[in-house]
Amino acid sequence: MTRQNKDPQQISIFDTLLSLPLFAGTSRTKLEEIVGNTRFHFIKYTAGQPIINTGDSCSHVKFIISGSVRISISNANDRFTVSQTLDAPEVIAPEYLFGRHTQYPCKATALTDTGIMQISKNDYTRLLKSDHVFMFNFLNMLSVKAQQAEEGIMSLNTGSLDERIAYWITSLTQGSAKDITLTARKRDLYSIFGMQRSSFFAALDRMKEAGMIDYDKNTDEIQVTSRKCLMNLLRQDNS
Repeated sequence: MTRQNKDPQQISIFDTLLSLPLFAGTSRTKLEEIVGNTRFHFIKYTAGQPIINTGDSCSHVKFIISGSVRISISNANDRFTVSQTLDAPEVIAPEYLFGRHTQYPCKATALTDTGIMQISKNDYTRLLKSDHVFMFNFLNMLSVKAQQAEEGIMSLNTGSLDERIAYWITSLTQGSAKDITLTARKRDLYSIFGMQRSSFFAALDRMKEAGMIDYDKNTDEIQVTSRKCLMNLLRQDNS
């Protein structure tokens, strides 16, 4: 019996799918079936090119398969912005594919030359129905987001500014995010939080000393040095 050689491009697609979080644990046999029956759209973006604009409809699930993407979300009057970088392999805000609001609240820009693989909502829904592994991965992702929000909401009851800042940042970023920044005028932040200037900077200093953030009083940016530490702060204070 002659052994058939697989198309290198097909092998590359298999490797790409296996590396994506929402396809984790899938068998090679199932992947072969997916590749044969699902329409994947591959799009290349150059550095600086927009991928998503705020308010765009989330009609496809978008996977980062190469490169890096910078994602930013701002409030209505742009008084504050939280930004993060996602590296491949990752998925961009999949929680907005379903639900009451299916518009992206953020913008996404290619930080480097970037490859995006996207699947339409209808095709992705069929995938979720076709295999319990896909469904569990998606439900686990939604559950993590929901539980994270609960931890943050509970922390707000304590009145701790440290926890409120941690909640803001972690609720607006994904678990694998890096280079996270909160951009806002300091006077806007302590006004929004209803804190005196001295109390506000005391909280920032505590967080800086704990290795959670870094900041300079003369700039409008707060850099997150450890998102994990911010999450641990919320969990510890609610345990």
